[in-house]
Amino acid sequence: MRLLSFICGFILCDAASAEDWPRWRGVRGDGTWHAPTLPEKWPEAGLKQLWKRQIGGGYAGISVAGSYVLTMDRQKEPREVERVLCFDAATGRTHWTHEYECKYGDLPYGSGPRAAPTIDGDRVYTLGSLGHVCAFALETGKLIWSVNTIARDNAKLPEWGFAASPVVWKNSLIIHVAAQPGGCFQALDLTTGEELWRSGDDPAGYATPVLIDGPAGAQLLCWTPKHILGLEPDSGRVEWKIPYNVTYGVSIATPIYRDRLVFVAGYWEGSKAIKLGPKRTDAALAWEDKKDLRGLMSQPLYRDGLVYLLDKQYGITCFDLATGKKLWDDENTLTPRGRNPHASLVWLGDSDRVIALNAEGELVLARFTRNGFHEQSRTKIIDFTWAHPAFAGNHVFARSDTEIVCVELPTESTSR
Repeated sequence: MRLLSFICGFILCDAASAEDWPRWRGVRGDGTWHAPTLPEKWPEAGLKQLWKRQIGGGYAGISVAGSYVLTMDRQKEPREVERVLCFDAATGRTHWTHEYECKYGDLPYGSGPRAAPTIDGDRVYTLGSLGHVCAFALETGKLIWSVNTIARDNAKLPEWGFAASPVVWKNSLIIHVAAQPGGCFQALDLTTGEELWRSGDDPAGYATPVLIDGPAGAQLLCWTPKHILGLEPDSGRVEWKIPYNVTYGVSIATPIYRDRLVFVAGYWEGSKAIKLGPKRTDAALAWEDKKDLRGLMSQPLYRDGLVYLLDKQYGITCFDLATGKKLWDDENTLTPRGRNPHASLVWLGDSDRVIALNAEGELVLARFTRNGFHEQSRTKIIDFTWAHPAFAGNHVFARSDTEIVCVELPTESTSR
């Protein structure tokens, strides 16, 4: 997937042309979806479930390209394995399944894999909880190559397992597995799985790296339990890094980049914004907040100078990216407050409308504006989940620890 796909502008489209969801956080990796025009409210009877299939446990998000719907799960019987699952988008029929032995032991939150598959052209790339990286043919599921990074590269497992989705850049697959020594990030050859470069001495965190078109060109943004970093993606060379020691190593939410500012949010240490300059090595702390902007797992959204963050204490919180000034919070309306509140937030086109799947499995329509949170509608489509859904055409695909479902999204025309 080329850099252009990360930075292209928004378009409006109908259900037939609404884009797929081929990787973590969608085509651009930032939670934006070129969606069909959805109604202001869901139908009173709720949304139509088109199909449902039983699966095993896991937090891995769902990825969709054409007729192929992919996720990962874990099976404990008759033997302990991780699986890569590929379903037909229209019917839920199984296109193919691949499994490999994977013994979790006492891995905390060990229901299953964490990272969403990455679809690139006719290939699929996956990363399992214990460091198994695989490349498949999308259509057939044929295994092209696989690497056990713990066995081959002495990757060091973080407390809750590997969780960052693989990122495609040119002829390389960039992974975050803390190979030892000096391999916090690695680039593997897309064709063979052989290492192209490794970079960084930090331990592995959980945040998926982000490719950006920075002031001086393409850069890979990375967040580890020790630093926020900018890497040159062709070589892995560290071009800048800002210290950020994270309690319990929970660098989770993917960084966002807008207006020359890199933004990361954690719970215990709060948020940091880093200003990038005209040189590749130019990076300096712009501001930080340790009180009002403390996100945990949920990916923030950016629009028109504002960021919308799921703060662990206050719920959805709006603030100015340039200054960090808080404007409002929703008092935990969109998703319930708890020990680990969560919601997957996605922009609908270039509007101020958001579609969100909260931890309770409720699909929520809302508006995020400078003036506040405005809920339009919600309906339950799945049981409790932390897994990111996928949106494609006029469908949403969601999963829990026991099932994956396909639900139809009524367009404005069909809901009249």
